[in-house]
Amino acid sequence: MSEQLSNAHYWLAWKLIPRLASNIKINLLNEFGLAKFFQLSKSALTSFGLNQAQTTAICQPNWSRINAVISCCQQYQITIIGIQNKYYPELLKQTENPPILLFGQGNLSLLNQKQLAMVGSRSATLSARESAKKFAYQLSSENIVITSGLALGIDSAAHQGALLAEKSTIAVVGTGLDIVYPARNKPLAKDILACDGAIISEYLPGTRPNPGCFPKRNRIITGMSLGVFVIEAQLKSGSLISARMAIEQNREVFAMPGAINNPQSKGCHSLIKQGATLVDEVEDILFLLDLPSTSGLYKGEAKREQKKHQKSDQQDLFIDPLLRSVDYETTSVDTVVSRSQLPTEEVLTRLMTLELRGLVTAVPGGYIKLN
Repeated sequence: MSEQLSNAHYWLAWKLIPRLASNIKINLLNEFGLAKFFQLSKSALTSFGLNQAQTTAICQPNWSRINAVISCCQQYQITIIGIQNKYYPELLKQTENPPILLFGQGNLSLLNQKQLAMVGSRSATLSARESAKKFAYQLSSENIVITSGLALGIDSAAHQGALLAEKSTIAVVGTGLDIVYPARNKPLAKDILACDGAIISEYLPGTRPNPGCFPKRNRIITGMSLGVFVIEAQLKSGSLISARMAIEQNREVFAMPGAINNPQSKGCHSLIKQGATLVDEVEDILFLLDLPSTSGLYKGEAKREQKKHQKSDQQDLFIDPLLRSVDYETTSVDTVVSRSQLPTEEVLTRLMTLELRGLVTAVPGGYIKLN
């Protein structure tokens, strides 16, 4: 290639190495640097365990495709944010498998501000959407950036609540940034950017909506945030996947309760039973994240301390490795010992304690977890 290569060229070349996990790419990047890696011989690359397709992508990057991507980014005012870029979210770097690069539009300085992820059902009830909008408005007023996925339902309501407060919000999407999905949210995407917000993706421009992309983008939503707030979700939903990702990333999990006969609320109720923080007022989120209120929402230090102890006990259960080792079907003691990596005597003692608290029950062959 005759023209001088920019950092953007090399970041995209890293991105286009096929079927190589981001954490491996990051380790190699840290060892060899951004450009030097592409000067290594095939034999050197093969010694790292790379296959033929990977070594070809490194020794002979598809510069014509990379130029086309750069041209599209310029057309749509998309910034390429490598993991060494100052705008790359620091919290996301700390997760297990962060993207080696992101694509961003708008106010990229938001990516390192205090964020709360808000997620929930696409087919949310009117009351849940109104609640999401209200909480997003109040949290934004406390200078917390609302981060969500630009989907219909709760995501849209969360972004709208932040905009009503005249605050910036971040949308993390599962397509290329030259595409707005769903199409009916084009006005919302435009409003987010107009209000000094940001839209982020790990996908190349031109990437169309694909069911597999959206669970992956959820790890970015939760990874950038201090916690995730689930508002109305079914038991089997992307929102509960986000909650599980948040737990794995050591983030706080919040859930709003709903009507017991509403199937859309069962996911939130399940999270609460497992120890997620029940939220019915903004204070519940602010005190657990230890964020100062700028509008006098705290109702006294005594209440704050009392809630801290209650929520701490619940959260301990939620992340308890032993409780997470018991399934909703019969799980043998040996399996619990193997999964939790705890001594057998300790496992038996703690299982008895969990049984007394109504969290598990003994059955022939082992234990099962209770809702």
